[in-house]
Amino acid sequence: MNQLDTAFNDIEVRDTTHVAALDLGSNSFHLIVARINAGSVQILHKVKQKVRLAEGLDEKDILSHEAMDRGIETLQQFADSLRGFNPDSVRIVATHTLRQARNANVFIKAARKVLAYPVEIIAGIEEARLIYQGVAHTSENSGKRLVMDIGGGSTEFIIGEGFTPLLLRSLQMGCVNYTQRYFTRSELRPKAFHKARLAAGQELEMIQRRFRKLAWDQCIGTSGTIKTIVSIAEEIDPQAKPGTVNLSQIETIIKRCCEAGQYSLLPFKSLSEERAPVFAAGLAILAASFDSLNITELVFSPSALREGVIYEMEDRLEHDDIRERTADSLATRYDVDTDHARRVLQTTLEIYQQVASDWCLQTTELQQLLGWAALLHEVGLQINSRRVQHHSGYILQNAELPGFNQQQQDLLATLVRFHRKKVRTNELPEFIEYSNEQVLKLICILQLGVLLNIRRQDDFLPEISAQAKQDKLILEFDQHWLQNSPLVLADLELEAEYMRGCGIRLVVR
Repeated sequence: MNQLDTAFNDIEVRDTTHVAALDLGSNSFHLIVARINAGSVQILHKVKQKVRLAEGLDEKDILSHEAMDRGIETLQQFADSLRGFNPDSVRIVATHTLRQARNANVFIKAARKVLAYPVEIIAGIEEARLIYQGVAHTSENSGKRLVMDIGGGSTEFIIGEGFTPLLLRSLQMGCVNYTQRYFTRSELRPKAFHKARLAAGQELEMIQRRFRKLAWDQCIGTSGTIKTIVSIAEEIDPQAKPGTVNLSQIETIIKRCCEAGQYSLLPFKSLSEERAPVFAAGLAILAASFDSLNITELVFSPSALREGVIYEMEDRLEHDDIRERTADSLATRYDVDTDHARRVLQTTLEIYQQVASDWCLQTTELQQLLGWAALLHEVGLQINSRRVQHHSGYILQNAELPGFNQQQQDLLATLVRFHRKKVRTNELPEFIEYSNEQVLKLICILQLGVLLNIRRQDDFLPEISAQAKQDKLILEFDQHWLQNSPLVLADLELEAEYMRGCGIRLVVR
């Protein structure tokens, strides 16, 4: 037998998980495929496609059909790379442009026809947090870092230490929207640079004081814009420190741009043809950032949002979940009765697990969101016990919730908002990933979990049997227990009225 035929036969094969992250940015779409092996992330494949989604966003925040078509065409190119992936091992995140677009639902529904995975629209702060995770997991851990990422529609700034972000901000200035505002004629004039730089400086005034006060030891920049600027700095300055850029070099690049006068005449070898039209705007934003935050030198990092998503998936698969830390923080901040929250969680999930299959609720995401809602349903109690469901829903809708995308946060807030009393179905938000029927059924399960623990006592409830049949929910208790608990029975009769408004008939035996 040939020795090659037996090679590796004695090597132990470890379990591996393949994961993929797709970043739907305002300027480019980025796909990254990796495998997780023994707690280590190994990048297998990267693809980047220029889309310039932000160019299609008008003054009324309506995304044009042309921009959507460009995006969907790019997703079709990515589809082969994602074929065969387990649904839990793919994350698709959308940033500034789809956050802003009032018709984002149209694009996301079209995307679902191309890719069999949900598209998450993440908040600016969540984007900043994931960018930091991408940098923190791939760079040397040395003191506090300032991380900045210039995107097509927004720029994120983060100060962190180790794997912990300490201060996060997302500002609405990016290389695509600033190009549309200040460089529309494809002319590179000093006046245009001055206006763009001044506008960026005004945006930065909102974060300047806090960032300077917290301070940092090293500044790290990510994104294609910064990569290009760093490469050009090395190109024009023989003394340049590799992988870095300083303000003097940025000023020289701006001067060279103004001397060229046109995108097509820019003399930089490191500037690609597709990057050129938005380069000047990104350069102005970076110059303003150096000015406002007193940055002396920036080091480029190739890792950003998509790497952060991948490493967070590794954390969720192998370690802890950032959402648990978020929930712990909220529970502490709003003095949640954690013993009662756990009782509600236990009852809620007991009912859920018995009916999930018949009610088509069997997904890990829905179970987890229902569980977080059970744990956090009383965060509004600190404001007022009257209309607590309104206060709790408002807090969860408007708080920064690291680890939850916008749809997940909306569903969490909705479940908590209607955890008691009558459900006003006309006030339910429109969801892309969850059907109206699923949302109403989850609300009813949570309402029962809360109601049955109204006495706030351990060992009060007997074993509960739950059955679901289409629009009917049957709860069975020990007969003697129900006879000895007339107040609970009365509450369940009232609950049946509330559930009828959701199209569900509650039967209690």
